[in-house]
Amino acid sequence: MPFWKQFVVCVVVIAAGFAGWVYFVPGAGETLRKAGFSEVSKLAPSEASSQPAAGGEGQRRRGGGGANAPVLVATQAVVRGVVNDRLSAIGTGDAIRSVVVMPQASGTIREILIKSGDRITKGQVLAKLDSEEQVIARGQADVALKSAVEKSSLYHNIKSSVSRMDVFDAEIAEQGARLQLQAAELNLERRSIVAPIDGIVGIIPVNIGDNVSTTTPVATLDDRTEILVDYWVPERFANTITVGQPVEATSVARPGRVFSGVVEAIDNRIDAASRTMRVRARIDNASDELRAGMSFNVGMKFGGDRYPAVDPLSVQWDSQGAFVWQVVDGKSGKVRVSIVQRNPDYILVKADLKDGDAIVTEGLQRVREGGAVRVAGEVASNSEPVTQ
Repeated sequence: MPFWKQFVVCVVVIAAGFAGWVYFVPGAGETLRKAGFSEVSKLAPSEASSQPAAGGEGQRRRGGGGANAPVLVATQAVVRGVVNDRLSAIGTGDAIRSVVVMPQASGTIREILIKSGDRITKGQVLAKLDSEEQVIARGQADVALKSAVEKSSLYHNIKSSVSRMDVFDAEIAEQGARLQLQAAELNLERRSIVAPIDGIVGIIPVNIGDNVSTTTPVATLDDRTEILVDYWVPERFANTITVGQPVEATSVARPGRVFSGVVEAIDNRIDAASRTMRVRARIDNASDELRAGMSFNVGMKFGGDRYPAVDPLSVQWDSQGAFVWQVVDGKSGKVRVSIVQRNPDYILVKADLKDGDAIVTEGLQRVREGGAVRVAGEVASNSEPVTQ
């Protein structure tokens, strides 16, 4: 850029800066007049014109009345609230009765009379083992009993011809034969595997033809009309929980559903390692929605001490801590509070407050210690304007 163009640009920038200083900076006109530039000083705006007139519109904007005008506020009465202590714990569910069915004798499975998911009644036959040998043994015992009975009857009829010892031996032989028959019948009965409880059959782990022993699981039965949930609670609840106390449980398998129950049993000692105590709850499952082994989130509520409860909007803070504004005889006063518990609708506090005391909840920005206030909805006792 040529030198003359640079010079012109500098002059324009300086002139624009000078003009802005003259017009926008307060006192620029007076400075120019003192410097002898009286004509230029006339371009500066008058300072008096930029100030609002005394008692004019500016004061009216701030006004809202005199200094002693009452402040319009909204209040809410103090109520009594109970500290709700809630326990939440994770537990595992189990059927109220659960049995792993095993044979009472060894042998080969010949029949399986159930399938997974069947509802079984107590005494129903689940499976049968091979029983040919036991059938033969029962037949032999039956024949032996008949022979013993016949011999005993004969000796009784001819007591005069035989000794009393022979008659006694015949009676003993008859009783022994009866016991042998009972044993044979019991062995034959044990070849049938029966359900010891009412319940629902799980997955059957054996098949026809399997050789099983008295330690082989044949089926699992769960009576899940009620579910027992074991969970652990902190030591501080040891003297609070009682048998029969209500509980609520939720399960991941049934989101949104809350199942009600009661405390079934409480352990008699605290675990020294975890400082927790085992508790068992019983939950009704008549609808058969729950299963053994499910995880549950168990909740319990405990009623605690009663404290004044105030609206959350009423609690304010300053350098000394929390406080609320109390209205007494049309005057506002600061009351120090100590927060005990926060609830969705109220805050429980420890303070010198009684039920029914009026606490400011709206209009808090203008409330001052000892200041006059007017509660919204009340009729004003004078004609003074109210600050809003």
